[in-house]
Amino acid sequence: MVLEATMVCIDNSEWMRNGDYPPTRFQSQADAVNLICGAKTQSNPENTVGILTMAGKGVRVLVTPTSDLGKILACMHGLEVGGESNLSAAVQVAHLALKHRQNKQQRQRIVLFAGSAIAADKKTLEAIGKKLKKNNVALDIIDFGEEEDGKPEKLEALLNAVNSNDNSHIVHVPPGPNVLSDVLISSAIFTGDGEAGSSFAAAAAAGAAAAAAAAAGGAGGFEFGVDPNLDPELALALRVSMEEERARQEAAAKRAAEEATPKVVLEGQGQGRTSGDVAMTEATSTSVGTEKGPDLTEDEKSLLEQALAMSMSDGVASAGIIAANDAAMAEASGEDRDLVFSQPPTSLHVSMKENAGTSGGTSSASDMSKVLADQSFMSSILASLPGVDPNDPSVRDVLASLQSEEEHQKSDSKDKKADS
Repeated sequence: MVLEATMVCIDNSEWMRNGDYPPTRFQSQADAVNLICGAKTQSNPENTVGILTMAGKGVRVLVTPTSDLGKILACMHGLEVGGESNLSAAVQVAHLALKHRQNKQQRQRIVLFAGSAIAADKKTLEAIGKKLKKNNVALDIIDFGEEEDGKPEKLEALLNAVNSNDNSHIVHVPPGPNVLSDVLISSAIFTGDGEAGSSFAAAAAAGAAAAAAAAAGGAGGFEFGVDPNLDPELALALRVSMEEERARQEAAAKRAAEEATPKVVLEGQGQGRTSGDVAMTEATSTSVGTEKGPDLTEDEKSLLEQALAMSMSDGVASAGIIAANDAAMAEASGEDRDLVFSQPPTSLHVSMKENAGTSGGTSSASDMSKVLADQSFMSSILASLPGVDPNDPSVRDVLASLQSEEEHQKSDSKDKKADS
C-alpha cells in the first residue's frame, strides 16, 4: 500500500447554498469529504489527511495532515458559508502544508472541490500546475456546480499541467438527483489508475460500498442491522434482548387476559343479583302493603259497640247457631278455632240476620244471658275481629254494660209477670 499525505480543499463560498445537489451543494460536498477522508485513513494506518477552506475571509487551514479521523470529521461541523473562493491561493497553501508533513516518505496529494466560479485565468492555473508537478504533488479535481466563465476548460488546463503518469484525475458531476458521494465512488478518484490510485482503491471502494448500503438499506439485510460475522457478541446481545422483550410482552398480555375474565364474570353475577334484589324488594313491599291491618281508632270502637248491640238483639236461631259454634270451638284446637272464626264481621252479621229472619225472632232472654255469661266464647269472637283486643279495658266495659243491661231487662220482665 502506498503511503500518502492528502490535503482536501473545501469550497465554502456563497455558491454552496444552492440546492441543485440534494440537499444542498455544501451538504453534498461535506458527505463526499467524509467519504474520502475515511477511505484514505483506512487504506493505510500511517496515511494522513488535512482540511482547508477556500472562501470566507481567506484560505484557512482547519486541520493539518493527521491520521485522527475523528479530528478530521469534527472540523467539518460549524463551517460558515460565505464570500468567494480563491482556488489558486488554496492550492498553493495546500502545497505548503504538504511540504511540512512530518513523514517525508509519504506521497503528496491534493483533492480539490470546485463548486463555484474561478476568478483566476488559465495561464495562472497552468503555472501552479507545473509547480505541483515539479514537486511530485498529485491533484484530484471534483468539478460540480457552476460552469460559467470557462470553468471546465480552466480546470482541464490545471490538470494537464500537473498530471504525471496519470496520477491526477478530474470528475465532472452535473446537477441532478444523484448524490455527489455516490458519483465519486465509481470514479477514478476511488478506483485509481496505476500506483497512484492503487494505494487506497480497494479500501475506499469497500468503505464506500458499506456506507452506501447503510445509508440506503439501513439494516444492510442483517437482523438488527448488525453483521454477526463482524460483531457476533453484539448480534447475540441484541437477539437475547429481543427475546426477553417478546417474552415480557406475552406475559403481560396473558396476565391482562386473566384479569379481564374474572371481572366479566363478576359483573354478570352482580347484574343478576341486582335484578333479583329488585324483584324481591318489590314483592316484599307488595306483600307488606296487603298484609298491613288497620289500627284501632275511636270510630272503630263505636262500630264495635254497635255490632255487639245488634248481635245481642238477634233471635233464638242466632243464639242456637252461636251455641253450636261454641260447642264446635270447644272441641277444635287453637288453629281450627282461628280458621272457623276468620270470617269478617260483616258476613257473620249478615248470616245471623238471615237466620234470625227465618226463625221469626223467638229467642228468649235466658239464652242471651247464657251467651253473655260465656266469657271464653265472647273472647274468641272478639279475637276473630281484625284490630280488636279482647283484653282492652274499653271492650271489657262494653261487655259488662251489656250484661248488666240484660240482667236489668230480665228482672223487669219477672216483675211484670209477678204483677200479672
